[in-house]
Amino acid sequence: MLLPGSVRRAATWWFGSRETVEDRLFSWLAVLRIVLLVHAVALNVYRRDNFVHPMAGAVCLLLMAGWTFVAIWAYDEPRRRGPLLLVTDLAVAVAAIVVSPYVKGEGLSATVPAFWVMGALLAWAIHWHWLGGLVAGVCITAADLSVREHISQANYGNAFLLLLGGPIVGFMVESLQRMAAERDRAHRDAAAAAERARLARAVHDGVLQVLGLVQRRGHELGGEAAELGRLAGEQEVALRTLIREQDQVVAGPAGRTELATAMVHLGSRPGVEVVTTGSVELASPVAAEALAVVGACLDNVRRHVGPDARAWVLLEAWPDRVEISVRDEGPGIPKGRLDAAVREGRLGVSQSIRGRIEDLGGTARLTTGPDGTEWEFVLPVS
Repeated sequence: MLLPGSVRRAATWWFGSRETVEDRLFSWLAVLRIVLLVHAVALNVYRRDNFVHPMAGAVCLLLMAGWTFVAIWAYDEPRRRGPLLLVTDLAVAVAAIVVSPYVKGEGLSATVPAFWVMGALLAWAIHWHWLGGLVAGVCITAADLSVREHISQANYGNAFLLLLGGPIVGFMVESLQRMAAERDRAHRDAAAAAERARLARAVHDGVLQVLGLVQRRGHELGGEAAELGRLAGEQEVALRTLIREQDQVVAGPAGRTELATAMVHLGSRPGVEVVTTGSVELASPVAAEALAVVGACLDNVRRHVGPDARAWVLLEAWPDRVEISVRDEGPGIPKGRLDAAVREGRLGVSQSIRGRIEDLGGTARLTTGPDGTEWEFVLPVS
């Protein structure tokens, strides 16, 4: 059998074959080539009286038949679909047209190959899309018109269809390939989202609950157990953040992060309460920097006020800006302490907090006193 791969792919077209669109189209083209060959042979046998050189006509038909099956075999393997095969295919079709005046004599009404040349035209359109269809159409049309003494209305109509049909088929093939690629991406994204959801449930039902239990029991027992509880709480926060970030990769628009959703995980820190009003999408790098700033503020609360200190995070979204405040109930920052920290080379506040916000084009304001410390950040929305 010359068509094992082609017939198999054609039979599985409607059953979700994993072959590419190009493979499938070449499978159907293989069937069409045989139909066109049978048509050409039958038509020439019927018009055998038109042949001036019958033996040359028979040889021409035999060569067309031989090339039909060679082309079917060659196009069945993707690695063979290169310029050499496609140019040879078109050259054979053009040659069959050019020899027609010798076979049938001057003033011929129909060329020997007739519609058989569509095989090469469609092969170019499938592989090289609209441009390939146009080039093949121009070559075949030029060859067909060059062998005719008079161009009739029928000849003009055939030429018009060749020049129009090749690019249209090529454009449709390119559209199908793009749709197939988008469908494959959607399937992969759906499968990845389902797997992430499964892993998130497994982590939530197992690891996160254990870490939460260790955190609570550690605080209850005190001593060294309290330190273990604190570490467990930090790992719980880190793990929840990782799960949230993976979810955003699937659900969020490319390069954008919903800040309110991303900030909710900060509420899992001991003593931290997060309140958000409205929602806003920022460029993912900007959102990441904003989260890092708030995280640095909360780290300072835990470090300087105490691991059990209460802190509040408020996010307010406006059409043109985002306002974030981080407040605690500690004793406040002593006067001159921040300037001294800069002189000593400790740049946590100046770089991790103020520097980040300024780099984002925002403003940072610090209010501190005996009743606590509050940071207020304003970031532009773009």
